[in-house]
Amino acid sequence: METTVRNKQVILKHYINGFPEESDLMIVTAPDAMEVKVKPGSSTILVKNLFLSCDPYMGTFMREPDSGSSEVAVETLSLLDAFIPGKPIAGVGVSEVIDSDDPCFAKGDFVWGIVDWEEYSTVNSFGRFKIDISINVPLSYYTGILSVTGLTAYAGFFEICSPKKGEAVFVSAAAGAVGQLVGQFAKLMGCYVVGSAGSKQKVDLLLNKFGFDDAFNYKEEPDLDAALNRCLPQGIDIYFENVGGKMLDSVLMNMKVHGRIAVCGMISQYHIETQEGIKNLPVVVYKRIKMQGFLAFDFIDKFPKYLEFVLPYLKERKLVYVEDIVEGLENGPAALVGLFHGQNIGKQVLKIA
Repeated sequence: METTVRNKQVILKHYINGFPEESDLMIVTAPDAMEVKVKPGSSTILVKNLFLSCDPYMGTFMREPDSGSSEVAVETLSLLDAFIPGKPIAGVGVSEVIDSDDPCFAKGDFVWGIVDWEEYSTVNSFGRFKIDISINVPLSYYTGILSVTGLTAYAGFFEICSPKKGEAVFVSAAAGAVGQLVGQFAKLMGCYVVGSAGSKQKVDLLLNKFGFDDAFNYKEEPDLDAALNRCLPQGIDIYFENVGGKMLDSVLMNMKVHGRIAVCGMISQYHIETQEGIKNLPVVVYKRIKMQGFLAFDFIDKFPKYLEFVLPYLKERKLVYVEDIVEGLENGPAALVGLFHGQNIGKQVLKIA
């Protein structure tokens, strides 16, 4: 193997306003050669990055942080800070250990955790998880179903919503990385599951591959309240929120008394100039609805429990997991930006080696 490399990276050119564009990012090759070895006594690990996860939260980290958002980042997501212009963006990645000065990791180990978007990274062991290669699944799964994405679906649905057999569950952005898992978890628990998505292809996926009981294309529904009432005439016990805005407003009117809402994301609101207000929020009081926002890292202590839950279903092929894999670091900006326009089918992954 080469003793030095010139590292290729995806850099944030400048802070953004509005929706991210490919032109906000650039591919650079570091001018100085990087030694493919860690310094003795550094307790660091040198990894070659293999797969990178594209996630909606990354767009919010491309904006200039204000004091409030900085405090939130420090309190809730200490593994990842807002991106800095001129520096690589970062996210969950799967990597191979090339050299290590940490006794917990050895050359040849495969790991997942937060890495910069680049070919090689020098990292520490904090927030780094060793992959058990005896588990016969694609390594790319550790950007999603067997890492943060899977834990997000599990924690939001089970830890926050406490589902019961026979309950009615609605999932927005249901064909995405998290939504596809929530819907299938709900079916495994004996729930009646409805999902929304943004194309006929995605609706077909929900019905024919993920086993949802019903689904609709929100772009073809002039009245979201009517669509929800048609698909869930008895009301909604559990809503897994990924969208926000008009969808949330309509869902509130269709919730049952003592319903539960896990607020995972609000992708419709992240990049618009004026965020939409929620008119029906008083319903939360009248119907005694539990509504809770969360991050996967709030439940990191549940990760072993989650793996015990999900791995048998994967081995028995009772879970279907769809990935949208794009190859080449140079195609990373297009893959990430496409996420905000619904171009991905399933979990968006970037394969770089």
